Amino acid sequence: MNLDALTYAGSLNNLREVQDNPRHTFLRGDICDAALVRRIFAEHAIRTVVHFAAESHVDRSITGPAAFIQTNVVGTFTLLEAARESWANRSKPCRFLHVSTDEVYGALGPDDPAFTESTPYAPNSPYSASKASSDHLVRAYGRTYGLPVLTTNCSNNYGPYQYPEKLIPLMILNALIGKPLPVYGDGRQVRDWLYVEDHCDAILTVLDRGRVGETYNIGGGNEQTNLEIVGRICDLLDRLQPKQAGGSYREQITHVQDRPGHDRRYAIDAGKIRAELGWQPAHAFDDGLAQTVRWYLANQDWVNSIMSERYSEWIALNYAKRPTTDGNF
Repeated sequence: MNLDALTYAGSLNNLREVQDNPRHTFLRGDICDAALVRRIFAEHAIRTVVHFAAESHVDRSITGPAAFIQTNVVGTFTLLEAARESWANRSKPCRFLHVSTDEVYGALGPDDPAFTESTPYAPNSPYSASKASSDHLVRAYGRTYGLPVLTTNCSNNYGPYQYPEKLIPLMILNALIGKPLPVYGDGRQVRDWLYVEDHCDAILTVLDRGRVGETYNIGGGNEQTNLEIVGRICDLLDRLQPKQAGGSYREQITHVQDRPGHDRRYAIDAGKIRAELGWQPAHAFDDGLAQTVRWYLANQDWVNSIMSERYSEWIALNYAKRPTTDGNF
């Protein structure tokens, strides 16, 4: 049972591969709709929840934080309440897996050790604060009500179908249409990148074998600066789809004013999930990035379907008024 509100980043085109699968049922609806969620639990005898639903773009949380509190905090509470009521007298095993982010841990210095599951929370954006709040709710429902909860905190994802407000697809699509490639500040912010299929595999692993009540950090072990990522994308495009006029896509890189409160570095220590559950990522970063670029090049119909007026308005709002810089800091 796939419950999705189909907000600006959602699309039924993402479900084409499973739309005729008898094991998949799609229902458009909001996780904040308590009556709807309770009805789904009752009518479909839900015993397993994998809670992906979230507002997740930091920039949007800065310009409009209310939606993040509503979906990420109230929505998580609504799902937890429905599970608690439905599973009060459960006779079969149940599981509630909450998908979260490494951003709840705050920022690291250049030489700090990577985040572990015991790193204190220190969120620095409305987005990460809303996710931290939801993590605490999940933990509390496990401790107070005995709800069989699990939490995963993952590093930056990349791969097919990612909405192009996020760094990698934004750079691919801007490059192809000749627009500037906006890099915040000096571009030396570091993230740990994980291919989306590896994330899905990790979630299935935790769902299947994780210890109830535990948190598992999921990371790719691929620390890269934003500027390095953009450069790698340009080099791939130079090879796979060279510019007709010649030159490199790197010429489109433009440093712009940094966003407020921009965390400098994230890094995940995935030792726990590796040691306890035997999971590790299967995709090397260079291979995963090349697959991602090729996917966007080969799926222009999908790209065109999401390049709506609302998308254009957001890009203009977030980037058009940011002053450019020389990138030397």
